[in-house]
Amino acid sequence: MPDFATIIGGLTDALTLTNLLYIIFGVAVGQIVGAIPGMTLLMALAIAIPLTYTLDTLTALAFLISVNKGGTVGGAIPAILINTPGTPESAATALDGHPMAKKGRPMKAMKYSLYYSVFGDISSDLVLITISAPLALVALRMGPIEITALMILAFTVITGLVGNSMVKGLMAAALGFLFASVGIDPGLGTPRFTFGSLDLYDGLPLTAMSIGLLAVSEIFRQIAATTRATSTASPIRVRSDDPEDRGVTLTELLANKYVAIRAFVIGTVIGAIPGLGSATAGFLSYSVTKQAAKDPESFGKGDPRGIAASEAANSAVVGANLIPLLTLGIPGNIAAALLVSAFIIHGVQPGPLLFEEQGRLIYGLFGAMLIANFCNLGVGQVGMRIWSLAIAAPNSVVYPAALLLCITGAYVTAGSMFGVYIMLAFGVLGYFMQRFGFSVVAFIIGYVLTPELESKMVQSILISRGDPMVVFQHPIALVLLALSVVSIVYLGPRKRKPRPEPEPVED
Repeated sequence: MPDFATIIGGLTDALTLTNLLYIIFGVAVGQIVGAIPGMTLLMALAIAIPLTYTLDTLTALAFLISVNKGGTVGGAIPAILINTPGTPESAATALDGHPMAKKGRPMKAMKYSLYYSVFGDISSDLVLITISAPLALVALRMGPIEITALMILAFTVITGLVGNSMVKGLMAAALGFLFASVGIDPGLGTPRFTFGSLDLYDGLPLTAMSIGLLAVSEIFRQIAATTRATSTASPIRVRSDDPEDRGVTLTELLANKYVAIRAFVIGTVIGAIPGLGSATAGFLSYSVTKQAAKDPESFGKGDPRGIAASEAANSAVVGANLIPLLTLGIPGNIAAALLVSAFIIHGVQPGPLLFEEQGRLIYGLFGAMLIANFCNLGVGQVGMRIWSLAIAAPNSVVYPAALLLCITGAYVTAGSMFGVYIMLAFGVLGYFMQRFGFSVVAFIIGYVLTPELESKMVQSILISRGDPMVVFQHPIALVLLALSVVSIVYLGPRKRKPRPEPEPVED
């Protein structure tokens, strides 16, 4: 456990002028990207990672997390104004946000989404700060055999929860495992799958690969689409003459306090479970709130409880998904997996040892997260009306600019055209994976977890001297492996139905 001086030192580091400026900039970038339909938050994160290459570690991580937080807020803008979520996280927000806007209160709907989003984010961050260090202490007491079993459980849970098929999820994770094997064998020191190329001796560059899978593949998908899916709802003018549309009072916010608290709890739990995302939290919270209401028929007609349920839940995931990453080294979702590459770029390995070896950095990051929430509130108050103009940004401008940033980022991080080639190759791979229903999330998380899993497996084999029966001497590992089998049996046959899309609202 870090001492008091380390905690205070970290929080002080977060308050430097450079860090504050990058936090504000990151929040603004995230909100703008979230407001542009088709520009996903993951795409923005993948492109932004190379831009942090020369920054201080804390500054880089604070900037990236600020982009993530800002994007969650910004995604609600097009969801409310044109019934088209800017990010998947805000899909449930459109169910009541757009009807409220259609009634002549678009600014009120956006303010509701902003306030409840910030509430969920702050609350989740406080949970992260409170429990992460004790959980890391518990994780440090686990041996290689227990860690191996835990990672196997993480693999089975993630592949079972993402996508519509566990078989395809396992295949995608196995493919990620295969690509992560490229490079030097950590146990034997011999090259694997390098095919005589010196560029492959250090393995495939994670950042270039992530840019290809998440950003370039999405650009390819949009280009390949003959028509772009658009909402039948007309864009709503933000400047409303209705005096009730000027803002939200404290009384109106507190009227839904129990809804927001329940939503934050749901979002935090969902975020702490690897494989589940913000969109799941938003829809689950919305559904629970609607079922618990005495007048469920009012939902879908501009009820502020629907906005509170969705926004407080999906924003609570942002902090909670760092719980498994910082305490166990297991990314909770794809955004956390991208943060792993940022950690690695700056020579930091996520996991429980961070609290002992990099305590000041971690608490600096916690401080930056809390600051980013208040910046989200301030930037959102000032910029929401401006960001709404980004909805009209044409794809003919957005995607070429994004592709140029992708190429630049891949080149900078790899230091040669090799990174660009890797990016393009994985862009094509990611496009076809999405087209045929294979989870890119499972692939990237499989790739990220493989080095640590391989290391712990080698240690486990050495400790057990190759005897698999030694697992029966480790009850925790035995329970974790049993849970892995249960997850395969339970999650394997399940076929998830597609989430409901927000329906256009009639005038």
